[in-house]
Amino acid sequence: MSTTYGKNLKITIYGGSHDSEIGVFCEGLPRGFVPDTEALEAFMKRRAPGQNAYSTKRREPDKPVFLDGLDENGALNGEKLHAVIYNTNQHSADYSNLAFIPRPSHADFAARMKYGESVDLRGGGHFSGRLTAPMCIVGGICLQYLASRGIHIGAHVYCVGDVYDTPFDMVSISDDILALPSRSDFPVLNADAGARMREVIEAARLDGDSVGGIVEVAATGLPAGLGEHMFDGVEGRISAIVFGIPAVKGIEFGNGFECAHLRGSENNDGFYTDGSKIYTKTNNAGGILGGMSSGMPLIFRAAMKPTPSIYKEQDSVDMNSMTNCRLSIKGRHDPCVVIRAVPVFEAATAIALTDMLLDSES
Repeated sequence: MSTTYGKNLKITIYGGSHDSEIGVFCEGLPRGFVPDTEALEAFMKRRAPGQNAYSTKRREPDKPVFLDGLDENGALNGEKLHAVIYNTNQHSADYSNLAFIPRPSHADFAARMKYGESVDLRGGGHFSGRLTAPMCIVGGICLQYLASRGIHIGAHVYCVGDVYDTPFDMVSISDDILALPSRSDFPVLNADAGARMREVIEAARLDGDSVGGIVEVAATGLPAGLGEHMFDGVEGRISAIVFGIPAVKGIEFGNGFECAHLRGSENNDGFYTDGSKIYTKTNNAGGILGGMSSGMPLIFRAAMKPTPSIYKEQDSVDMNSMTNCRLSIKGRHDPCVVIRAVPVFEAATAIALTDMLLDSES
């Protein structure tokens, strides 16, 4: 299975949703950096299940345990980092009737075709969103490392269904605004929009259904010239890890698909200087020019599909008898995965940007 990402900072994630543990190996983290483990645990808690009414009822502490990679003083020792999270609240019996009945819009059918009948699909197995937890261990460390270099990352729920939050300012984002969503269990910039989103999620939940949405991510403090052109560009390297987050179906940078409706004179970001540094008056490019960072805020948005595990009956096939059937899914599932995904996008972005920073230092 393809579970490794990175050029300089190489991470490999392993385990399954209902295994005894899930974990991550990571090579290339900056030697000597001392992660704040309390801050890391607080970050992990933002993604952890069972925190509120808008997430799965499965409760897991998601406390990272470091087996290798830290010295006696808690500093990164330059060796391969190995961190694990021990699963404590699996309900594997909830999936006993799904052995040969694939869940619509899940990886079940494709995974069985590729890996055979022995593939573990309890709770989604290795294809589950649970595997984003070990990604957040490395991403949480990278967020701290980047902050020590003046680079800050934040994200918020941009929309749920047809309810939209206030977008980030494309040209200037203060550290306080960037961090604002992380201070709430419902990560938005506009509390009124958040309240309307909650209503949309609750209506779907009560109907035995789910709803999708979009996450917006921003990074500030990036130096100009980060990344490469063509196949090693900022967009490509971020997209590669973002699409490793289950349920992601699309990504756009800057004004994204909207630029297709503009003329060049409308879309181009004019330059200006304050005498010491060069800026752009607008930021339709989302902080990226020719695959390289421009020094303006990096902005992108990613769309996530509705949680495919829903309680409403759906059409499927009994693969043993090769007959059509109706499927009602049991278990504990998020009515909207977007809420808990916000810190995952921050983690993924931090990993990608740290990897790119190391291009010139490796």
